[in-house]
Amino acid sequence: MGGLLALPPGQGPHRVGCTDVMVGHTRQGLFLRLFYPCLPRAGAAEPLWVPRPEYCGGLADVTLGRRWCSALLGVAIGSVRVPVSWNGPLKPCSRGYPLIIFSHGLGAFRTLYSSLCTELASWGFVVAALEHRDHSAATTYFCPAKAGTEEWIPFQRVPQGQKEFYFRNKQVHQRAQECVRVLRLLQSITRGRAAPTILPQGWDLSVLKDNLDLTKVAVMGHSFGGITAVLALVKEPSFRCAVALDAWMFPLENLLYPEVPGPVLFINTEKFQTPESAAKMRRLSSRNSQSRIVTVLGTVHEDQTDFAFLPKKLFSLIFGRRGTLEPHRALAITSRAALAFLHRHLELQEQFGQWDELLEGVGDAVVPDVPFGRSHL
Repeated sequence: MGGLLALPPGQGPHRVGCTDVMVGHTRQGLFLRLFYPCLPRAGAAEPLWVPRPEYCGGLADVTLGRRWCSALLGVAIGSVRVPVSWNGPLKPCSRGYPLIIFSHGLGAFRTLYSSLCTELASWGFVVAALEHRDHSAATTYFCPAKAGTEEWIPFQRVPQGQKEFYFRNKQVHQRAQECVRVLRLLQSITRGRAAPTILPQGWDLSVLKDNLDLTKVAVMGHSFGGITAVLALVKEPSFRCAVALDAWMFPLENLLYPEVPGPVLFINTEKFQTPESAAKMRRLSSRNSQSRIVTVLGTVHEDQTDFAFLPKKLFSLIFGRRGTLEPHRALAITSRAALAFLHRHLELQEQFGQWDELLEGVGDAVVPDVPFGRSHL
């Protein structure tokens, strides 16, 4: 049944490894999946896409509203694997890899953007995909100091009687602060400080010490994670730019728009944004001449997640109508636009500038701004 979903390998020149990192014994700690260029290794294991059965329960509750579907979802997708080397040895890089910190959307978790994170890592980035602990993940957990124990943090809907903006605004600030804390963790590692992960597999974080260039750091995210990335620019000047995939603009207070210092690339799908949301993007982008807004035609909101690679019938059952653009093509457009933007604003030496025209909305299935007219779906 794992054949129901086949995630694509990275198309860049590097093989990709990944590992999970959890630091701290409280919910104020951090949990993330790290994707990175790695050395080839014979017989390398590939990690499960859905790392534990509890995540199927969270997904069933969030996407279907029926937790009892957890077992069925587990049968459908529980054996899917990510085409990367689990705990593979980091490929040394004398000049240091640039860093992307990635923030997931509402009801997602750290592994649901593995195709995009793998693609970016294959082009020479270290990607830290967070699992947020603000009750916006489908589910997540931490490990208290008592050996062998876990405490789960479930997804939480807006409490009855509470205004959604205030609930989500508090979450987005926590999420952005978690992005900053990931950077602080990696900064401390590059300075030679020990940061022992408390998960049993034991990938040694100290190997990052001489292999990261933390003068070249970007923040990226999808939906709720997209606006998280924008807010993270406000909170941390070391983030040089942000890439916001189909950003959910609603949770960010308007008064912070003038405070966004760095350039933002908004990559939208065709059927998620509203005129009000598009107006907010334009307002924010008008304050930095290097910001860009583009839309990938023939795509829907979930096409920027790994769910795009589900069979059509299963995708439609869970999410409704799917996009018309072939998912590998959509991933290529999204990743290449992001790489061109990162090349420009992190001052990279690679040849990602070959895709610059995508930043102006020029190319097959991509247009500038947010069009509201004839649908390509």
